[in-house]
Amino acid sequence: MAPDDLPLGSVTQGSLSDGLEVRLHPDVSVEEMRVGKFLVVRGQRSHFFCMLVDVSLGTSSPRILVDPPHPEDDFLRDVLSGSGTFGTLEIAPMLMYIPQEHPAEPAPKNRSNAKRGNAIASFEANSSANVELRPVKTIPSHFSQVYDASDRDFRIVFGWEDDPQRQNFAIGMPIDMDVPVCLDLDRFVERSNGIFGKSGTGKSFLTRLLLAGTIYKNVAVNLIFDMHSEYGWEAMKEGKGISTVKGLRQLFPDRVQIYTLDPDSTRRRGVRDAQELYISLDQIDVEDLMLVSSELNLSEASLENAIILRNEFGKSWIARLLSMTNDEIQDFCETKMGNKASIMALQRKLNRLDQIGYIRTSTPHDYIRQILDTLEAGRHAIVEFGSQSNLLAYMLATNIISRRLHAIYVRKAEKFLQTKDPADKPRQLMITIEEAHRFLDPHTARQTIFGTIAREMRKYFVTLLVVDQRPSGIDNEVMSQIGTRITALLNDEKDIDAIFTGVSGGQNLRSVLAKLDSKQQALVLGHAVPMPVVVRTRPYDETFYAQIADVDWETLPDSVVLAHSDAALADLGF
Repeated sequence: MAPDDLPLGSVTQGSLSDGLEVRLHPDVSVEEMRVGKFLVVRGQRSHFFCMLVDVSLGTSSPRILVDPPHPEDDFLRDVLSGSGTFGTLEIAPMLMYIPQEHPAEPAPKNRSNAKRGNAIASFEANSSANVELRPVKTIPSHFSQVYDASDRDFRIVFGWEDDPQRQNFAIGMPIDMDVPVCLDLDRFVERSNGIFGKSGTGKSFLTRLLLAGTIYKNVAVNLIFDMHSEYGWEAMKEGKGISTVKGLRQLFPDRVQIYTLDPDSTRRRGVRDAQELYISLDQIDVEDLMLVSSELNLSEASLENAIILRNEFGKSWIARLLSMTNDEIQDFCETKMGNKASIMALQRKLNRLDQIGYIRTSTPHDYIRQILDTLEAGRHAIVEFGSQSNLLAYMLATNIISRRLHAIYVRKAEKFLQTKDPADKPRQLMITIEEAHRFLDPHTARQTIFGTIAREMRKYFVTLLVVDQRPSGIDNEVMSQIGTRITALLNDEKDIDAIFTGVSGGQNLRSVLAKLDSKQQALVLGHAVPMPVVVRTRPYDETFYAQIADVDWETLPDSVVLAHSDAALADLGF
């Protein structure tokens, strides 16, 4: 037996609901066992792929604890080790499969017979290996041997990135192993997803990594609302010293377009080819104001009177309201049954819109239509906010643009359902939003377009990628529809509870999540992976650029790198 295939321990007891208890063999150090590690129990008929959720120490007799060996008595400690004292593992079986002679050999892709489960408990392997994964509905017998999960086991379950039959993307590696853990990007983009973690745990880097994967594999078009200008051209790298990482525009210059709501800020950062974006007052609807009612301090009465104004003046209702005198408001209220005090308060508070740099009374053309044209052409759009990144400015623009695009996608999807013509099928669209709990809290989730998108799932070919540090602030119904959850370290109990909304066996995973490192570790669970897995996230560095970028930046002249304009790239054939 090969040294790396020696058993670690034996199953001593357990249950299907509470997991298995494993007693380590005497020659295995308990200090080598880390929460989040993956193990395989080889039963008589099936293999059980398990996650280590707890480690403890045991003794065969209480007398050992009453009279422990002297710290310098190595002989007695060695005598007791394995018989009188031993390490105990608590492991949670995640899935099971019947071993075959060559389980990792690629086989014809056949997803029709796969067991899919719900959005969280998904049992389809991410490989094209001819092995059927099954939900765990039994447990191995007493004294079944437990082994480290091998590279072959991981390839069976999580696949490999260059599998020609699947759109796999490596998000990282397991703890203590150097084998890729892949997301199935086709399954990833067909439902809304979330990236969660407290501040400083690398959510932006995870988001950038996943967006680069979807662009590289061409599984969807992305609309990214970049609140802090971190995804477009470049971003600061966390840590000591001053260094930057490349944004999506640098990696995919022909496939990514930057739009800016603050052209001055964008130019100051050296981005020369971003397209300006403005929103006119007639593109703001009452629904958009409902989302930012707390930011504008709008009362229910003001919103009700806003509906009266919109019904009377149509799209131009805000411009008309802002230009009305007190006498005109009085006359309007007398004829249309409005409330003068509420309308005057609404007028006063909407004057704050003048402080938002991208708002115009009117615009020369429809800028939002430009974004749709970009997406229809198969390119990805990043909307930068620059200095317009306060919550009011961010939430207003994000809601207005998404609402318009969603309405267009609904019409396209309905046409496709009627014609069944593949040429009419809309491109899958994934919308990325930050500070997601502001859009999806229980009070506003049913009123905003984002709550609608999250609940509709794939129905109209539009899904969300939500990025947030307070998942407890997101409506439970919306959280239950989040297909794949990628979670860095969280400390707040309410946030941890929210992550496991609708997750069977979530109690076992809580301890795993609480023990993540603060950097470059995440728990991945849901629709795009066959089982929950803790990963060391893939580095976003020069090696990553070389693997996926459309342009080899190392070969470009410095003048082009500094200019980074479309014209300069075109001159060099890019």
